[in-house]
Amino acid sequence: MTTSTSRATFREQRLPAWQRVVVKIGSSLLTGPGGVSTRHALRIGHALAGLIDSGREVLIVSSGAVAAGRALLQARMPEAGALPARQALAAVGQTGVVALWQRFFDRPVAQVLLTHDDLRNRRRYLNARSTLRALLALGAVPIINENDTVSVDELKLGDNDTLAAHVAMVIGADLVVLLTDIDGLYDADPRRNPKARPLHRVARVTPAVRAMAGAAGSAVGTGGMATKLDAAARAADAGIPTAILNGTSARSIDAFARDRLVGTLVAGSRSRPGARKTWLKNAPLAAGRVCVDAGAARALAERGASLLPRGVVDVSGEFVRGDVVEIGVTGRGGVRAVARGVAQYGASEIRKLIGARSEEIGTRLGFTYGPEIVHRDDLALA
Repeated sequence: MTTSTSRATFREQRLPAWQRVVVKIGSSLLTGPGGVSTRHALRIGHALAGLIDSGREVLIVSSGAVAAGRALLQARMPEAGALPARQALAAVGQTGVVALWQRFFDRPVAQVLLTHDDLRNRRRYLNARSTLRALLALGAVPIINENDTVSVDELKLGDNDTLAAHVAMVIGADLVVLLTDIDGLYDADPRRNPKARPLHRVARVTPAVRAMAGAAGSAVGTGGMATKLDAAARAADAGIPTAILNGTSARSIDAFARDRLVGTLVAGSRSRPGARKTWLKNAPLAAGRVCVDAGAARALAERGASLLPRGVVDVSGEFVRGDVVEIGVTGRGGVRAVARGVAQYGASEIRKLIGARSEEIGTRLGFTYGPEIVHRDDLALA
């Protein structure tokens, strides 16, 4: 990866056709020494406003709250473990970020704060989807961020690249656009290798592609190219392509406004899985794990079978009926995830059913919710 000053440049290419897009804007594009900044946001906002006025639907995943709060309070960035201080900075800075976006649109903007729990819980997931759809129908521009002020998990594990991919899956977007301060993905570090070539298109995010990304992010953000590729891989699994481009570059933003891309395009899979399967596969956190034997793992993977109690060998974590659980099989390298699904029984109940035949469930528990631990309709392969 590199900045726009690299000798190697990206050529223009056509973007996939889209009607609904999720655009993520990184912290470095929205903040400066004095807090929120219009230096780059002005051009981005103008381009997005034009797309909306043409009849397109745009959802914005906006970073910058912690960095903006830090600038407004003239505070130093807290240590990595100082979560309450980071949460306080996010609370102060979030209002400034939303106010910044309102300046660019002649229509209302709406703040939407999401957490991993909102995406893991099926009912809350559907509620989030309904709210976003309603906002678009009303002509508002959703400004989305993780709920940093209350959610510990997001500050420790989350990044807005990943959030953008999840929002795209929630709302059924046609495209994800990740705006950052780098041009795109190269096959080597052009700062060290003058022969590094820009990668205009990535058919699939493989380990070899990830190795090209490096790990560093910007001074004010949480993610680098590696997180963008991880997010693009999630979106690709749901059939949604991702464009990575430089939000500091007038050429890149002007091209995007013309349905062109100066950057890297990560292709989506050829077919989109069903909405429920997409949610199951990408629910950010599983509530627990059910380990199965090799025979059960093969039945899940090869025949699309339901998980029956006879194939269960262990249960970890505490979860209840209706929670998303990981299904794994133990091998030489440890536990390997094979699927995710909605548990028909809670952890304490499944422990009583380990190795049992389905017809024994009623006897062992005194009741039954059915013969399956996870029904095949509620299961997605990893």
